[in-house]
Amino acid sequence: MVNMRKMPIGIQDFETLRTEGYVYVDKTALIYDLVQKGKPYFLSRPRRFGKSLLVTTLEAYFKGRKELFEGLAIAELETEWAEYPVLHFDFNGQNYSDPKGLNMMIDAHLRKWEEHYGIEKQSPSPGLRLADIIEGAYRQSGRNGIVNISSVPKHPKFI
Repeated sequence: MVNMRKMPIGIQDFETLRTEGYVYVDKTALIYDLVQKGKPYFLSRPRRFGKSLLVTTLEAYFKGRKELFEGLAIAELETEWAEYPVLHFDFNGQNYSDPKGLNMMIDAHLRKWEEHYGIEKQSPSPGLRLADIIEGAYRQSGRNGIVNISSVPKHPKFI
């Protein structure tokens, strides 16, 4: 019998891919280089080209999940494995043709992080709330926060 490896068809989550034995082409040395440059990035790729997988890989890296990277290039490159506050906006699988749906999704993310970091909602403005969350996360952890966004919402204003 041929030893068939599990192919990650439709798998968009790095933790799932690594813990359930799926094939993974190691690009973590490139991720390490990207992170070391220390700039904000906008990474645009066509549909089904691994954007969500990249974002969840970055999330695991910034959360210090060293065990998920065992045997990969980044495990040899990284020496600190520090944990940073990660704010991950995931807009996959939704159609935001109604702005209320988009606002509800953003509000749900913000409420989750306000609760997690014990931050009282001070403003109705999503931008100001996000700034308060980032500041509160920094005060608690002593580290800058990481904001990851999966998929730009599908809304006529964004097209």
